[in-house]
Amino acid sequence: MNLDDLYLQRLAARTGAILLDRDWRLVTAESCTGGWIAKTLTDVPGCSSWYLGGVVTYSNALKQTLLGVRPSTLAVHGAVSEACAREMALGALKSLGGQVAVAVTGIAGPGGGQPGKPVGTVWFGWAWQADRNETGRIETGRTRTHVAMETFAGDREAVRRSTVDRALAELARLA
Repeated sequence: MNLDDLYLQRLAARTGAILLDRDWRLVTAESCTGGWIAKTLTDVPGCSSWYLGGVVTYSNALKQTLLGVRPSTLAVHGAVSEACAREMALGALKSLGGQVAVAVTGIAGPGGGQPGKPVGTVWFGWAWQADRNETGRIETGRTRTHVAMETFAGDREAVRRSTVDRALAELARLA
């Protein structure tokens, strides 16, 4: 599949239409993509009706102060981890508002890989306000999360493009 800018913009527009239909507002927390998800979303005319904004947190210090990622999470699991992606998504909802958040943290390369976390490793976190529990009973104020990990091939740009694609495609599926 060709993940060019036009493809990503169409995916963002489709995702935005789903969010608008649900009356959900999206926020983003990005590390390895450096704001590319936000850029893709804001390429869509009218996105302000479903996209509130986001943060780029490359440093662990900003992950902690802006998104509430716990120091113990970073110490035990590292920034490129399931726990960090989940806390980034939850922190984005808490700090930025909205009804749904997507967070990404990973190693885009060309350097930075390590045993167990090669270049191309990306953790994703999605969090959303849920108004129904597993039995279908309405419970306001509940937040649900979903996390996933991918290892993408290619150079830095390819890893980042693939990350944007996966983040938005899964967001559309979850919404």
